[in-house]
Amino acid sequence: MSRSIIATAQAPAAIGPYSQAVRHGNTVYFSGQIPLDPATGMLVEGDISVQTRRVFDNLAAVARAAGGSLGQIVRVGIYVTDLSNFAAVNAVMAEYFQQPYPARSTIEVAGLPKAAHVEVDAIMVLD
Repeated sequence: MSRSIIATAQAPAAIGPYSQAVRHGNTVYFSGQIPLDPATGMLVEGDISVQTRRVFDNLAAVARAAGGSLGQIVRVGIYVTDLSNFAAVNAVMAEYFQQPYPARSTIEVAGLPKAAHVEVDAIMVLD
């Protein structure tokens, strides 16, 4: 089985040597998304909720480009620079996902690219 690269202008272009996502068979592996505006490539201004919404909007755009949706995501990895934002990130995630929720980890990190406060990666399985 070969892999195919997923790319869309509806999500920020990669800022390093990686792809927005890679599909292998029915599985799509998303690179981490930070809250960049795809039109400008700039970090969105606002609190953790604003940044988290932008991240999930970006992930949704990549999912669509791969032929899927957020509802087909089976695993999410969330990285935050301040774990005290856990509840706010949960509240935003609940706006984008319904039960049954994907598996998830949330990890506090010392820093993220472009001084973002949140980054999310994911795995999606296409039906």
